[in-house]
Amino acid sequence: MMRILAASAIFLFVGATLILSELRFFKTRSLAARVSPYLPGERLSRGGEILSVESFGQLLRPLSEAVGGVAARVFGVSEELPRRLRRVHWDISASEFRLRQVGWAVGAAMTVLLFGLVLGLPTPLIVMFLLIAPLLAFLIVEQQLANASDLWKHRTFQELPVVSEQIAMLLGSGYSLGAALQRVSARGSGVVARDLEVVTQRIRQGSGEHAALLEWADTVDVEAVNRLVAILSLNKEAGDLGTMVAAEARTVRAEAHRELLEAIERKNQQVWVPVTLAALVPGVILMMIPFLSALAEFG
Repeated sequence: MMRILAASAIFLFVGATLILSELRFFKTRSLAARVSPYLPGERLSRGGEILSVESFGQLLRPLSEAVGGVAARVFGVSEELPRRLRRVHWDISASEFRLRQVGWAVGAAMTVLLFGLVLGLPTPLIVMFLLIAPLLAFLIVEQQLANASDLWKHRTFQELPVVSEQIAMLLGSGYSLGAALQRVSARGSGVVARDLEVVTQRIRQGSGEHAALLEWADTVDVEAVNRLVAILSLNKEAGDLGTMVAAEARTVRAEAHRELLEAIERKNQQVWVPVTLAALVPGVILMMIPFLSALAEFG
């Protein structure tokens, strides 16, 4: 009972400190923090305040990023986290994502510890749960990003034939490459249109068309996009760019059709698994009846 009260008192103290630090009555800001918003070129963020949620976040963010990166590599995640976050357009930095993962892991560990102490579970069982719960919480957040990244790549591959045909039609109508990309991004509502919107923004910011398209291809990491970007990079060299883009669109459509047929075939094979089991189990039971009867006779 004393251990439960001690743990509850610690959590209550930490939580009360963080909550009260956000109230104006308890919060004290230094002169530099109050004057910094009015200084040119300098601005001290609220994260510089002591005993605040932002200060704890800034303190734990580098450690969380290092620990989360090592744990992700241990479980076979080799792709860079900033690249995956840019791919799915999550408005969050890599350090904030790792901090969220570590926060969920710590929260899971604290919850398991409290439940273990309240229910009076054996110490080995509590230790086992303390090892499993944070790991599961970490992997769940990591898997959410992985699923979002895979879905974005799949939807990009599925939408690319239509978008390529639209670009080819606009180029054949006399549009420049930049104008065609801007029109497709403005009129579309899919993932490729959203990526092309970023491409057009990069072009307006001063980046070249080729560099912006290469950045898109590197971020999305789809082979069909790499081929399309390689063709669009010939904008200033090829006179029949629209025809080449249309041919690439037909190629991508054929690949998408072949992938759809493979998925349908896999689903058809999966359908036969329960049917086979449903046919084998009664047959095995019928074969066991005379066998067991014969064993009983000989016995």
